[in-house]
Amino acid sequence: MPKTENTRNLSPFSAVYWRTAAADFRKPRMLAFAALMIAVCVALSYVPSIHLGDGGVRVTWGFLGRSVCGMVGGPVTALVFGFAEDTVSFLIHPTGAYFPGYALTTMLGTMIYALFLYRARPTVVRIFLAKLATNALNVVLGSVWSAVLYSKGYLYYMTTSLVKNVVMLPVQTAMLCFLLAALLPPLSRTGLIPGDMGNRLSLY
Repeated sequence: MPKTENTRNLSPFSAVYWRTAAADFRKPRMLAFAALMIAVCVALSYVPSIHLGDGGVRVTWGFLGRSVCGMVGGPVTALVFGFAEDTVSFLIHPTGAYFPGYALTTMLGTMIYALFLYRARPTVVRIFLAKLATNALNVVLGSVWSAVLYSKGYLYYMTTSLVKNVVMLPVQTAMLCFLLAALLPPLSRTGLIPGDMGNRLSLY
């Protein structure tokens, strides 16, 4: 199914939405774009994080590439991308043993960006809700994985992660808004997103 204007603003609860997402996943151009985003995420993992205060809160960069891939590729591409990106990142820069739970978190997080932003005109409110949902996912699942892998209990990790994700939410939302506002016009001109998604970023 080609990218046409009548596939914009589809509901994730509709069959057409998922048929369109599956069709996009089969496009060589979309797979090439997803591969490019994997390379971007790997490169961003080498960019030093910025620490905010002394509480362990830090700005990282990988979520930027994942959000763009989810917005452009859709939820089907996002799931495959998430698994591939987490696996490739581990193989290039391994830290301890490979743990599939982190791959699942990356897959679901990228899919959440797709559910909010794919085939829909990005707005500040949509971007905020997408980031809120991914941060909630990080708190819930990340705390589970930490409790499984390390010595302290789930509530300890959940409390620590909740504070960090709440502090980072407005910062990450602002970063995404600036990034997508800059990328929408060129993505629209190249046909990677529907043409009328390339307009100016609005509030809602």
